[in-house]
Amino acid sequence: MSWAEAWQWLVANSWVGTVFGIVFLCLVLRLVLKYIFDRLEHASGLTENIYDDAIIRVARKPIGWGILLYGVLAAAAIVRDNTGAGILDFIPQIREVGTIGLLAWFAIRFIHEVSSALIEAREEQDDRATIAAVGKLLRISVLITGFLIGLQSLGFSIEGVLAFGGIGGIAVGFAARDMLANFFGALLLLLDKPFTVGDWIRSNEMEIEGTVEDIGWRITRIRTFDKRPLYVPNSNFSNITIENPSRMTNRRIKETIGLRYDDISVLPTVLQDLRTMLAEHEEIDTNQILMVNLNEFNDSSADFFIYTFTKTTDWARFHEIKEDVLLRIANIIEGHGAEIAFPTQTLHIDPTEIAQRVS
Repeated sequence: MSWAEAWQWLVANSWVGTVFGIVFLCLVLRLVLKYIFDRLEHASGLTENIYDDAIIRVARKPIGWGILLYGVLAAAAIVRDNTGAGILDFIPQIREVGTIGLLAWFAIRFIHEVSSALIEAREEQDDRATIAAVGKLLRISVLITGFLIGLQSLGFSIEGVLAFGGIGGIAVGFAARDMLANFFGALLLLLDKPFTVGDWIRSNEMEIEGTVEDIGWRITRIRTFDKRPLYVPNSNFSNITIENPSRMTNRRIKETIGLRYDDISVLPTVLQDLRTMLAEHEEIDTNQILMVNLNEFNDSSADFFIYTFTKTTDWARFHEIKEDVLLRIANIIEGHGAEIAFPTQTLHIDPTEIAQRVS
């Protein structure tokens, strides 16, 4: 091919250079975009606002791929116009679907980044679980919405898709009734918060007792006190009564103690000293009810009861305090020369009857 022929070919096919120019420009723009976002990310890191950090981190990839997508489609349009390739007639639809996909990708990643930042900033486990659940629901909603809009862009009827989805949803609902019940059960647990991860819960109706380890979308995992894992479907929690001892404000000491009837004379002094001891005890919550009273005359003892509350709710610490209180009670009783009663019987014999038997 002579130079003249080559020049004529280049003049007749100048669009080839335009295509390469567009592709080259896209690559250059992506490099410029990387530099800009690096600077923006550094600047946003100096602020405490989590939203600008999330936007910059999330927008980097969708915008970069968007530049490449629009550049390639623009080049493909030039090729189609100059060659008449029918396979490239779908460029407008691809552009619309690509735009929807990029926007949905940005929204899903933004929701994930924001929810992760909010979870990290929260100390309460129930707040973290709620934020995670809301984030998942929002991401699923964005994904479904983007899918439906993408189908409409491709020429499908959303009404027909929704109608089909409704009929299919009914069939799936009947087939997966338990799964849906567990899903909504998990949602109610996250919203109502009767317990959270780390709580000690129990229910006599289902013989459940242990520490909550995980609240999933289908089941809740509980670790019993003998270290066995217990898996409970979430729907069950809507039909049973759950007790949450982890949220108690105090722990109760409730004991009944009996003195010998021989010590009844010192009982009022003993009871008063016990009241003073409990009122001055550093681990007893004096803002709660505190009672030390004679309760009843039993068969072999005069019984009094102690009713008070500790400041701590920790199970191990509570038993240490209770042990200390009981030992102090024993010391006070002993200090008054009295004794704690134990079951005894006194046998009275008529001397006259004995004399008659001997004679």
